[in-house]
Amino acid sequence: MLRRQWQENANDTLEKPVISQLLGDISDQHILDLGCGDAGYGAELLDKGCSTYVGIEGSRNMVEAASSSLAAYSNGTVVHTMIEDYTYPPDAYDLVLSRLAIHYLQDIEHVFRCIHQTLKPSGRLIFSVEHPVITSTLQPSGTRTNWVVDHYFNEGYREQQWLGGTVHKYHRTVEAYFRAMQKAGFIVEQLRESKPVREHFTNDETYERRLRIPLFLFLVGRKNA
Repeated sequence: MLRRQWQENANDTLEKPVISQLLGDISDQHILDLGCGDAGYGAELLDKGCSTYVGIEGSRNMVEAASSSLAAYSNGTVVHTMIEDYTYPPDAYDLVLSRLAIHYLQDIEHVFRCIHQTLKPSGRLIFSVEHPVITSTLQPSGTRTNWVVDHYFNEGYREQQWLGGTVHKYHRTVEAYFRAMQKAGFIVEQLRESKPVREHFTNDETYERRLRIPLFLFLVGRKNA
């Protein structure tokens, strides 16, 4: 439970504020959300005026939760499928969003190509992943007081023990994410890291700890007009 609270707090204080800044005004935009979870954020986007919202989610339990979150919105839907298996319609979306899901994918080049073709001209891809300094070497359990960045350039499969289970993910360097986006045809417009902002924290100790190492990486790519 402590680890879950830690992660949720990190998402709320570090990841979500940057995503919100990068999104900007999403009025009248058609949005595809890859790995939408319970679609709580999708409901927020609909409240902020996006035209349509489609969430993609592979977990049946999360799909049920997402359906509940979107029940009040006629323009919000969730599709039960894996990100890699979704049939991406051409030139359909103004924005493709993915929050902390892409580092679970083995073949991001294929997914980035699919995203590029499903975006309208000048459409954007905005995504966050666990920062590569975190995924390079993972301490199996417990609260980390020191971080070791090791095997950074040894990309590939990683396992992490979390909440009593094993989580499977893929480590990539910052350069690898950048190059994969370019290879898919994106103009990479922004790269951000999760530098903490003091006003987002109520606890001084937590804020100081967050200054030690970046937890998240953010990239923004745009399709040519």
